[in-house]
This record gives sequence, structure tokens and C-alpha cells, in this order.
Amino acid sequence: MNKEKQKLYLKVFWGLFILPFIVVITIFFLISSGRMGFMPTFEDLENPENNVASQVYSSDGELLGHYFLQRRVYVDFDELSPNIVNALLATEDIRFRRHSGIDARGMGRVFVKSILLGQSAGGGSTITQQLAKNLFPRDTTNYNLAISRIANLGVNKFKEWITAAKLERNYTKDELLVMYLNTVYFGSHSYGIKSAANTFFDTTPDSLKKEEAATLVGVLRAPSWYSPVRNPERAISRRNVVLAQMRNYDFISQAEFDSLSALPLELDYNVEDQTKGKATHFREHLRNVLMAREPQRENYVSHQRYVRDSIEWANNPVYGWCNKNFKPDGTPYNLYRDGLRIYTTVNSKMQEYAEEAVRQHLGEELQDEFWNDLGTNRRPPFSNNLSAEQVESIMESAMRRTDRYRSLRVEGVSHDSIVKIFNKPVEMSVFSWEGEIDTVMTPRDSIKYYKSFLRSGFMAMEPGSGQVKAYVGGPNMKHFPFDHVSLGARQTGSLLKPFLYTVAMEEGYEPCDRVANVPQSFVVNDSVWTPRNASPTDYDGEMVPLQWGLANSINNVSAWLIDQFTPYAVKDLLRKMGVRSNIDPVKSIFLGTSDMTLREVVAAFATYANEGVYNEPLMVTRIEDRHGNVLAEFQPRMQEAINEKSAYLMINLLRAVVDEGTGIRLRERYGFDAQMAGKTGTTQNMSDGWFVGMVPNLVGGVWTGGEDRSIHFDHISQGQGANMALPIWALFIEKVFENEELGVCKEDEFESPPGFDINLDCGDWSRPDRTRQYDTEILDRY
Repeated sequence: MNKEKQKLYLKVFWGLFILPFIVVITIFFLISSGRMGFMPTFEDLENPENNVASQVYSSDGELLGHYFLQRRVYVDFDELSPNIVNALLATEDIRFRRHSGIDARGMGRVFVKSILLGQSAGGGSTITQQLAKNLFPRDTTNYNLAISRIANLGVNKFKEWITAAKLERNYTKDELLVMYLNTVYFGSHSYGIKSAANTFFDTTPDSLKKEEAATLVGVLRAPSWYSPVRNPERAISRRNVVLAQMRNYDFISQAEFDSLSALPLELDYNVEDQTKGKATHFREHLRNVLMAREPQRENYVSHQRYVRDSIEWANNPVYGWCNKNFKPDGTPYNLYRDGLRIYTTVNSKMQEYAEEAVRQHLGEELQDEFWNDLGTNRRPPFSNNLSAEQVESIMESAMRRTDRYRSLRVEGVSHDSIVKIFNKPVEMSVFSWEGEIDTVMTPRDSIKYYKSFLRSGFMAMEPGSGQVKAYVGGPNMKHFPFDHVSLGARQTGSLLKPFLYTVAMEEGYEPCDRVANVPQSFVVNDSVWTPRNASPTDYDGEMVPLQWGLANSINNVSAWLIDQFTPYAVKDLLRKMGVRSNIDPVKSIFLGTSDMTLREVVAAFATYANEGVYNEPLMVTRIEDRHGNVLAEFQPRMQEAINEKSAYLMINLLRAVVDEGTGIRLRERYGFDAQMAGKTGTTQNMSDGWFVGMVPNLVGGVWTGGEDRSIHFDHISQGQGANMALPIWALFIEKVFENEELGVCKEDEFESPPGFDINLDCGDWSRPDRTRQYDTEILDRY
């Protein structure tokens, strides 16, 4: 062979030898520069994008729930149990702390055993590589040619190596471990170790036992296949593999392995659902408030609702917070992705007591009374004064409002066909106070079934701070999602009378001033209207104190007062006390014919306990980002509605309701001896029962009724507010009093204003020992 050919062969040889290295270097350069698809930048590595759940906390630090697309909550390394770290390292990457993101030894093992010998050798990816894949997913383009797929897999693997190397340069080993555990999926909608520990074992990552940690690490290989819920035997087998690895690397002893591997799978399984847990209606209301968008008129059917929301957008910093505030990158905050920490005013114990009170009164007492009362109805649960045509109209309207009906209409199914579907029996789970019942029922019958359940709303707030401490929107969020605190506006009945009396107090009247307990007549639309008392009293035709008139909800007295002032004065007062619902300024206003929400009612009554200052109900105190940086803090919005003297006079009037009037069962049945004020309310046909109760540091309100006003008790003894609503307040405040940590004590007293010298002891008022100049003149008119 001549020298020319020898040189040529050497050049070819070295060219072929060097070419792979040049190709690999070129590929690495193209990949790292982003010319072969997305590669994370330094900023991306510093701020990897994840869907991190926002957390909702009570005022006493209890986690109430999450808002999430993926239920992932970050923890720090010091919040991890050594057991979970040891289980992970032993199973996934024992040389994690010794390599720089790529484990050459592990790759060599996989190459020799898997490719050359055809044996299973486990995965070759390090924890850092797996983290890189979780944070920056592979290109999953569907390639048709096999060679293209192979090339794509190779490029993706190179990307993982490069990203892993970058991660290793930017983070410590502990940071990488916790980032991995925060991002991986464990099944059952649980993303991250904190969510998984809570879902499967009802614990926190720092409290995981060795066998629990081994179970969770075992799940990572295939969350469905090794699911401890769906496939417990596989989960135990996989758990024991992890325990064996922990034994092999001296994280546990042989004795520990023997005992732990013999244990059964003990789960405390609880998948978080927005319809489960505490304060479900409150959390849903808060979600809607935080995510509200700026109102646009074309999106509203009701002009009044548009005006109300526009006022909220302009004046309430919590309303639409996510769309009013922006992250450093200029995008608005996302409640489902940004890991916000929302600290609310709700107290977890008061919330618990409120939910228990609603459950006890409705589920154990009132519902059975109601079903017994329906026994004589022709078309239960509807009252007998409805015709068959009216009942059918209500049922038709209810059917059209269901999700099932809307979905079928979107699919193009005709109305007649949908009616047939609604009359066909199907399997379903329905609500009962003893738990869900699996049954077979037509969807139409299920509508009627749910209408037969009474509903309640409850809200309690601190009058001085405006903080909402308990919020129950209904009996059950899953089956009764409608919020009867903030959305359910209903007629208030005589619950509105105190506001008429407040107008009188503001004009100089006093609780012991007397008026005639005689009917009053008004000309309304060319006809005469004469409101009557609900029932005869021992003092008909006599001069009675205002205190007695309100305590016993006497319509004659309220009619006399509305004749002295105007309905517009009452409406103006209600506006000052935070009522935004439409109030019709007519003579019958004192009968509570206008609709109001429970939230408005409670806040308005709290003005009396707060010395005449109205506080807008406050539900959030601050919002933090995922790292604990405070993004916003909130204070109550307040305004002086009435003077301090009038507020105290109204407290006196409302105490008389409890001491001797329609709320007296708080004394007689429940045995309360604390200073307590309140007011009952009952609407026409007993469709709505109300009660607002007040102690010096807490005000709570209850509404109870049917879904439709045509669903109600037939007897006033059962359908009045004192029977439908008052017991919920009683059951709630009893437990609040018993819990000394809450700071609401039986010994608390309503404080009179400085220099207050008005006589509030009306004495034996049935005899004329204190009258005003006009008393004789008034009686002479009748």
C-alpha cells in the first residue's frame, strides 16, 4: 500500500472516529441554544411554571380548602420527613448526592443489562432528569416514520440531560429533592407530596411513617397500576419493594423490614372535593368574588344587579381582586395556578358549630315536622292553594334549569324527547340527612324529592370588626349548591320592623313612648288597606309602649309609625345600613314585602351592636403569594349609619323581643340568661322564617324556607321564624358560649353611650303612668 492511500485511509478513519463527537457536540449546541425546540432559559429555571393550588385558611389557621386545576401545594425541605427522602433515594436514585444530574454508572447498567443482555435493569434517569421532564415536558409530536420517532426520542433525552445539568448548577440537592416531590403525580388528583400525604393518610409530609412513605414512593412508578385504593394488593407488593431497597441501603434494619412489610395497608383516604369539608358555600362565594370581572352592561339581564356589581367593583378591593391585580410579568393573578394563600375571617370552630346547628335543627327536628305536615297536601310538597296547572308550571321551570336539560338541549335533543328522558327511571344517588341513598328514580321525581327539603342559610359576624366568623349557605353543597346567604334574596316579614322603629328613635322617640294599639287604614290605589295584627292581644285598643309593640311584632303599632314617617325614610336608612337589594318604598314596607339577602340583614342588624356604625362584612384579611409575601391586606369598609344613642335604644327594643316577645323561647326553652337581643320574622303563608340574634360581640342571622315560596308549613306554630330559624341560632350560640377560647362570654353586656340617661324601664305599662301629650288625641280619633 503506497503512502498516498495510507494517508487517505487514516484521514477516513479519523474522520469517521471524530464525526460522532462532532455530531453530538453540534446536537448539544443546537439543543442548548433552543434551535431544536424549546429549552428552558435561566429565568425559566429560576421560576418553573406549575399549576400550584391556592390555599384558603381560617382566621385560626386551619386549612379550609384549595382552588386548583392540579391539587399541588408546595412544601419546603424542612417540612419533609426523612422517611420520604430515604424511600425516594433508595428506590429512584441512590447516588443522587454524588452525581451532577446524569448518572453514568446507572446509564451503563441500563445499557449492558437492558440492551445487551435483555434483562430488566430499572430506569436510568436520575431524580434530576425526572424533575427536568416534569418541569419542562418532552416534545410529544406524533411522528409517522420510525426513524423520526427514534431521532425525536434521542433529542428529548439530550434535552433532559442538558436541563438536568442546568438544574444541578442552579439548585442545591435538597432544593432539587423537594422540587421533585412537589411536582410528581401520586394519583387520586394529588400532585405533590403534601397533597398525597393528606389524600391517602390524612397527615402532613413531615409526619409520614416509614411504611406510608414507602407506599407513596411506590405509587410513583405507575399511579393507577399501584393505586393503594384501586389496587391494594399491588400497592402492598410495591411498597415492600421500596422497603427492601431501604433495607439494602441501610435506611432501615432487617428487623424493621420484617415488621413493616407484614403490615396491612392502612389508609385514611379522602379526596378533596369543592363540595366537601368546612365552609363549602363560603369558599365558593369567595371564589366568585375574587375572580369577578369588571361588569359589562351587555352581560346582565337585571339592571339592578349590574349596578350592584359595578358598585362592588369600584369600591370593594376584594371583589375581582385576581383581575384587578397583576404579577410582575403583567398578567393577572390566577386563583387556580399561582398558589395564593388566602387568609379569611372565618373561625373554624364557629364554622363547625354553625354547620352542626343547621344539620341538627333541619335534619333531626324540622324536616320530619315538615314531612308530617305535608301528609294532608294534595300535591306534596306544594301547598294546597296551588292548582295542578301551577304545580306543573313550577316543575317545568325547574326541569329547564337543570344541568341535564341544558346539556341535552346543547346536544340538539328536542324538548319533547327530553321530557321523556326525565320521566324514565335511572339509577342515582340522592341526598338524605343520614347520608346518600342509592336508588332508582326518574329525574322528574328527583326534582320533586329535592324540593321537599327545607333549606337554611346562616351567617355570623363580629359587629366591631365586620369579620364574618361563620357562613353556611345551605344544608349540603353537593346536592344544594345554591347560596342562601349572599344569593338568596327573600321577603323578610316582620324582621324589617326594627328599621322602621330606628327611624322613630332617630327622630326622638323612646322605647317607653306609647302609641295606640288600634288598626290603621291607608288609601292605596283608590282602595282602603288596613293591616291587622296576626292575632288578638290582651291590649287591643289600649296605649302600648313601642318596646312592647316591637317585642310582640304588633302590626297596629308599625302601621301607626309608618303613618308618622314615610317608607322613603325607611329605605334611606336601609341604604345607610348596607342594603343594596331593591326596596319598594310603599306603606306595606314594614311587613317585609321586599326581598333582602341574609348577608345584608345580618350586617344591618350588626350596626346596632356596633354603636350605630355600619361595617361591610369582611371575609378576607390578607392574600399572600406562594412564598409568603403579602400581596394585599384588607380592612372593613365602615360608615356611621345612625347615632350611638339610637343604636342603644334599638338594642333595648330588641332585647325585649328575647325577654318577653316572639323570641322568648331563647329564655324558656334553651335557658339562656345572658344579655341577648334579636328579632324574628315570618312572611305570608309561612314561606320564610327568619331570626337574627345578637350578643355584644357577635351577631348571627338565620333564614329557613323551601326552594319555592309555594312550599311551606300550613300552621303558624311550625312555620314562624321562632320555630324555623331561631333554634339554629340557639344551638350555635350555646356552643360558642361553651368554648372560652372564642372570647364570646355569657357575662358580656351591651354598653350604654356616655351620658345616657333615658329611662328604659317601661314598668306596668298597661296602666297610664307615662304618656306623651298626643296620646289622648290619638285615642280620640278612634
